[in-house]
Amino acid sequence: MKAMIGFFLTLLTLPKAWVAWVMLLMLANMILPLFFLGTVEGKVVLAVFFFGAFVQTAIFSVKGFVRLLGIGHIAWVPLLLWLWTRLDFARAGSLFRYWLVATIIVVSLSLVIDVTDVVRYLRGERDPQLETPRRDANQGIQT
Repeated sequence: MKAMIGFFLTLLTLPKAWVAWVMLLMLANMILPLFFLGTVEGKVVLAVFFFGAFVQTAIFSVKGFVRLLGIGHIAWVPLLLWLWTRLDFARAGSLFRYWLVATIIVVSLSLVIDVTDVVRYLRGERDPQLETPRRDANQGIQT
């Protein structure tokens, strides 16, 4: 739990544009699927999101905020391919279809960023990109 809190606190120290991007990812993959839990797609997207969060938290707890964190989205590759096939079953103009399309777009863009980061890590850029903020119970978050 401590690693998860540290991971999310570190995410909040990113530049504002990146924080907004992370919030968009969470909206598409964690919040909006809750509205579609009656569908297999909603359940799968949510499950894959939590799997990725678990993997990223595990990497973060060992290595810190490094470019290797992108590997946490590895399950998004088959998810993306599968969601693409599910478009045929979504009624045109429905909120469900709009969510599927938005999720496909956001996940695709994220995978481009993730692959770039992992390749950079494998090529030697292994230093943490951000320092993990310390949390003081009396004074809040400190960097």
